[in-house]
Amino acid sequence: AALKSAEKRKGQILSSKPEDFRLEVKFDKTLLGKVLGERTNLTCTVQADGEQSKVVLDAYPLDAVGRKLMFGARKGVSEEVLKIFTEHLENNLK
Repeated sequence: AALKSAEKRKGQILSSKPEDFRLEVKFDKTLLGKVLGERTNLTCTVQADGEQSKVVLDAYPLDAVGRKLMFGARKGVSEEVLKIFTEHLENNLK
């Protein structure tokens, strides 16, 4: 479901390790027609939690060369990417 969500949002799959339940995706500056202003790296990991599972998401902005942006990031971009990805992930799980 996470892979499908990333592909539908036109994310570039950087690594996919189904055996570890881990996915790393790079999103461009534009997502679903919205110009966000910076590229974003998102990591999605599924972990066992008793009889259920939990999804751990981590997102951070990237500079023009693809490195982690340490300062000067636009406010709210990573949060918006997480929100959009989570909404589509939930829809894919229904």
